[in-house]
Amino acid sequence: MMVSQRLLTVLFSASVFLMHLSVPPVRSQERFTVSYAALGGANALWNIAKETGFYKKHGLDVDVVFIGSSTISAAAVLSGHIQVGMVAGSAVINAAVSGADLVSVACFVNVLDFDLVVPVSVKSAEDLKGKSIGISRFGSVTDVAARAFLAELKLRPGDDVIIRQIGGIPERATAFKQGVVEGYLPASGGIHLLGKALPHNVLLRMGDLKNPPPFPFICAATTKGYLAKKRENVKKVVMALTEATHHFKTNKENTKKIIGKFFPTANAAYLEDNYIGTAKILERVPYVSRPGMENLIAEARKTNPNIKVTVNDVVDDTIVRELEREAFIDRIYAKK
Repeated sequence: MMVSQRLLTVLFSASVFLMHLSVPPVRSQERFTVSYAALGGANALWNIAKETGFYKKHGLDVDVVFIGSSTISAAAVLSGHIQVGMVAGSAVINAAVSGADLVSVACFVNVLDFDLVVPVSVKSAEDLKGKSIGISRFGSVTDVAARAFLAELKLRPGDDVIIRQIGGIPERATAFKQGVVEGYLPASGGIHLLGKALPHNVLLRMGDLKNPPPFPFICAATTKGYLAKKRENVKKVVMALTEATHHFKTNKENTKKIIGKFFPTANAAYLEDNYIGTAKILERVPYVSRPGMENLIAEARKTNPNIKVTVNDVVDDTIVRELEREAFIDRIYAKK
């Protein structure tokens, strides 16, 4: 039996209408790229937010990429390839001093979290003289941490101890194992990644410092230009990472599972120690430490007294204040 064109049109229109009645509208997902700068620890927040669906919950279709240095992460954000990246305060300051418009919008850890691991033959500051410490890159957080350790030990970088650029965590561990450097700066639990084949000693922990300086460490940074144009996107990322922080603190086993997924060489001892150390220092309300930024600016002025950068130039905490005012964080932590 032939069906008229008019009837076909009516049937098609009716089917489309019924589909709209029965299928809920799909929330559009904004395409987005974020980055983290190290394996394990609080850097896992970026992957936790992806694996648990927090980005999608807030309307973002996110690609998460690994860039093994805050310095390079800062460059990636400035280039526009990354919209929001894990960039420590020191790299934000360095970029600002060069005239870049990088800004920190939230910090989930405001203290450094490293150990100074050395061979068993090194038992004192004197033993470390004439030797070298491996960092990722100059200007990175490992560089800042190495210099803080040397200051505590009353040793001068360059004169008493050489600081060498080596690369990411695996590269630094390998360099230490092979004796290329005598000092190695792993994060909490990192000593367990060395295995038992090479005897080692923790000469100093960041928590051992008499007055550990506040340091904007695990932070979300973007450009002022992007923040002005796409502030809602940046806010959604901060919301997702804040929920990931709560997940980290309250879901130990799943957090360790996600860390292990993206850090396949991590062993059980590392995952346990790293989790315990990191959970203690994660911020509930992720404000950027302004005193920490002040310290970093003061440090930068030692080599360039003409620096005009202020804390307000490199910190925009309006999103965190807004989330606090809206009780978003209180609602997250009210959940069991």
